[in-house]
Amino acid sequence: MSNEPRSPFPAVRRRRFLLSAWPWRSYAHVLTTVPVGLALLIPVGVLAVPWFLLFAMWADETAALGPVLTAVLLLLGAALVGGLGPMATLPAASLERLRLRLVDSDRVASGHRTPDRPGLWAWLRLRYTEAATWREFGYVLVLSLGMLPLALLLLACCGGLALLAASPVIVAAGQGPVTMGTAVLERPVEAVPYGLLGLALTVLTAYPAALLAGAHRALGRALLRGRGEEELRAELVRVTRSRARLVNAFEAERRRIERDLHDGAQQRLVALTMQLGLARLDVPADSPAAASVAAAHDQAKQLIAELRELVRGIHPQILTDRGLAAALPELADRSALPVRVATDLPRRPPAHVEGTAYFVVSEALTNVAKHSGAAGASVTAGLAGDTLVVEVRDDGRGGADPGRGTGLTGLADRVAVMDGRMSLSSPPGGPTVLRVELPCDRIPPHPPTRPRPPSG
Repeated sequence: MSNEPRSPFPAVRRRRFLLSAWPWRSYAHVLTTVPVGLALLIPVGVLAVPWFLLFAMWADETAALGPVLTAVLLLLGAALVGGLGPMATLPAASLERLRLRLVDSDRVASGHRTPDRPGLWAWLRLRYTEAATWREFGYVLVLSLGMLPLALLLLACCGGLALLAASPVIVAAGQGPVTMGTAVLERPVEAVPYGLLGLALTVLTAYPAALLAGAHRALGRALLRGRGEEELRAELVRVTRSRARLVNAFEAERRRIERDLHDGAQQRLVALTMQLGLARLDVPADSPAAASVAAAHDQAKQLIAELRELVRGIHPQILTDRGLAAALPELADRSALPVRVATDLPRRPPAHVEGTAYFVVSEALTNVAKHSGAAGASVTAGLAGDTLVVEVRDDGRGGADPGRGTGLTGLADRVAVMDGRMSLSSPPGGPTVLRVELPCDRIPPHPPTRPRPPSG
């Protein structure tokens, strides 16, 4: 994802702000605010006439302001605002949503809904009753009465500073002496310091222009953004929470299967192995049954070993009991390649984050051993704020491509379920670096662990 700022507020905090396009975009927005605001003053002035008359007559002590006249002015003002106000704001709001693209890289969607039935009456009724129309009306009032004066003031300051910067040229052109406060500049060399000061201040006006454009952008996103986008955000929150519940249920089911295998089938296999071992001792070595008992005993021991690997693969007990910092070195010891492990985990991440990180590292080390031709690998894990960052690096031939297999795609899907991000760097010739970032602030806390007896 690009780190470029998408609006003036974050851009103005950058050191290279003056060298970016944001000063020009901000100036363009401030300049276009003037004609738009002046054009909107006409309908706003018409809507304000009854209220202005009412206030003027109320302030005039000699004016006879009777209840009938007051009621007439109030009704006239309400009729104008309720009747003409929304109609005047609809085209202005559409224009403003386009103009906001100057200072906002994200498109602002309209909040107006489509009428359920065709016809002018259905359209008018919907427009006058939906909240988006009245939010746009409020935006037009703030733009014409608040943003327009600020834009004019800023442009006036820019014009004055531009004249100050041009003072050496004005004096050199023989346009007469230039008065700067108490100083009278008659020669161009005398105006050079004032010109340099004006040029520097003119350049620095990019910062107030960006701040004004950023405030205008925030106002526009607050009042012109549609409820449809807000509903999408709420739906996204609901989907995220339901996904977290599914992850919790999935992890709980994994733990139940692992517990049943460990406490059930594995214990029975251990008992069976012990009985076969005792029977092997009781059977004479030269008898026909000795070989069959010995083979059954060996197969039972091999099955126990495979079952333990299966249980460890479902959810390692060391990961449950001691966390990721202890599970990763144990995973590295079982790798076919030498693996260096470095962890910086002052606290345990949530259980689901630990499980995802563990299986990502396990799958990544398996891929390294099978496909990379590497002589070794390294694993690092640490907390960066509320994010668990895990990196797997190898010195193999590189060239890993998610499109040539489902392994890396499956890892990316598993990380995405946790609202995480996975990035892969694998140029030809290596090295290959797999980086996974898993947020720890959106997952429930680590569940308490239940001590279990050691396996036989």
